[in-house]
Amino acid sequence: MLSVKVAYLASAASRAISNRVNSRRFVIVSAYSRLHCPVSQTRFYQSVAAPEETVIRIPRYMQKQVENVKQTRGKNKINTVRAGKLLIQSKNPDLNQTAAYTLGRFEQPVLSSKGWKHNKSFGDYFTINNMRTVAPFVAENQNEEVEKEAPVTFNNLQICKELVETLEKIGITNPTTVQLQTIPKVMKGHNVLCAAETGSGKTLSYLLPIVQRLMADKESEMYAQGTRKIGAVVLVPSRELAEQVAAVSRGLCAQLGLRTMTVGGGRGVGHIKEVFKKDHPDILVATPGALVKALRRRCIDLSDLSFFVVDEADTMFDPSFSDMLESILVNTNISRHPKETKGLDHKAQLLVVGATFPGGVGEVLSQVTDLGSMVVIKSKMLHFLMPHVKQKFLKLKGADKILELNLALKQLQQEEGGGAALVFCNKSVTVNWLGYSLDEMGVQHARLQGDMPAAVRAGIFHSFQKGSADVLICTDIASRGLDTSRVRLVVNYDSPESHTDYIHRAGRVGRAGGMEGGEVLTFVTHPWDVELVQKIETAARRRTSLPGMESEIREPKPKEVETEE
Repeated sequence: MLSVKVAYLASAASRAISNRVNSRRFVIVSAYSRLHCPVSQTRFYQSVAAPEETVIRIPRYMQKQVENVKQTRGKNKINTVRAGKLLIQSKNPDLNQTAAYTLGRFEQPVLSSKGWKHNKSFGDYFTINNMRTVAPFVAENQNEEVEKEAPVTFNNLQICKELVETLEKIGITNPTTVQLQTIPKVMKGHNVLCAAETGSGKTLSYLLPIVQRLMADKESEMYAQGTRKIGAVVLVPSRELAEQVAAVSRGLCAQLGLRTMTVGGGRGVGHIKEVFKKDHPDILVATPGALVKALRRRCIDLSDLSFFVVDEADTMFDPSFSDMLESILVNTNISRHPKETKGLDHKAQLLVVGATFPGGVGEVLSQVTDLGSMVVIKSKMLHFLMPHVKQKFLKLKGADKILELNLALKQLQQEEGGGAALVFCNKSVTVNWLGYSLDEMGVQHARLQGDMPAAVRAGIFHSFQKGSADVLICTDIASRGLDTSRVRLVVNYDSPESHTDYIHRAGRVGRAGGMEGGEVLTFVTHPWDVELVQKIETAARRRTSLPGMESEIREPKPKEVETEE
């Protein structure tokens, strides 16, 4: 009996000891479960037995690493918000940037469009607000801090009285910055390459000195004795732009007895021959294809020109036009020095004009003139985003674009002053489809795309300029040089494919003499569109020019000649 009691007590003691051990082990498991197990499991362990307090000791080197990480994260969080107007306004207020904040040289900007390649970014947006109310190329409003002096007029540029009166009739009294820089150089006989932002008055910067020079030649005795020849050729990439430049030229030449004619594509050789059967014009505005046809059939002689102008140079020096341009320049006697532009045996003065600096210009022009003698005029805002135009970028699904477009067009109609809208698409098929969709919504519009005949395109754009429709759906054919002074909203229904396309599209608003309060709205849908948007946003936050754009004339590389062994 005694042995039984002893065995019972021994077994009870062993059970107590085992319970203590198990409870201690459970505390350790519970502590581990709080770190690595779900909340439900942790609560289950806690309900079974209350764990004892445990102390987890962390090595000092790990504590230092944690503190360093916290400090580093605190430094990387940049506060870009200051008092004043917002430069970048994002859906996420933490990503806003005020105009008073300037990024450091090696400081990486935090982009609102950083995660736009992810599907969850649909509905996100950011806006680049306009920091100016007037375009920077308006000379009289460039610097308000400087004491106001007498504004520079065209009389100061030695423009004749008749031309000044003509300009005053159409409301042009003061020259823009580009005109102040370009006109004196052209009048001195220099070959000029002028690259300035869209809408800065480049057309008048070359037409005014040309008309004045041709008028002076006409009054001279040597001009009266000779036969009438073409004095200036203006080469443009499209027929619509040719008609526009010709209209400006006719307005300047109306009271001076000078004739302006156009020769564009879309018509046969018979029409070209018929045009040149009559008296040759003083100023000829032509497209490359039509001018090449005229040269091949000897309908025109360019050996006695006084001026040769290449307008929209970034397009004309593109591979699609460069071969025709080179063949035309070979048939023209281009001067290499200002002295060669005067006298009976004068040579043509070369003027190259564009909204972006043309690439490959050195390879073509080096064959006909001396690149070192050319005067290069670049505006300060060349390849920069326009500071006087509001630009908004919206990430959305392709199915939602038509609804956002309809909403933007309705808001434009409700605003004071109204205005017209340009809707850009990348393909002609998209232009037609979008037109049918707007027809169903009851939105009156016009369509303009490259598959249309040239004569039809010219008529459509001319009627849009007159105000027959307030919405024009078009491809990039309407983004090069065309005057859109009544346009207040540009919508990139399809994101542009390059920086150059974006600059030209956005340049349809905020033009000299155009409507104020212009705005650009860009729809971003595909992942490959995000990279372009991020580069634009980076340039806006850093206040720099868009990357990858040409900024100088490059000398052509010498051709390697293979020698026979």
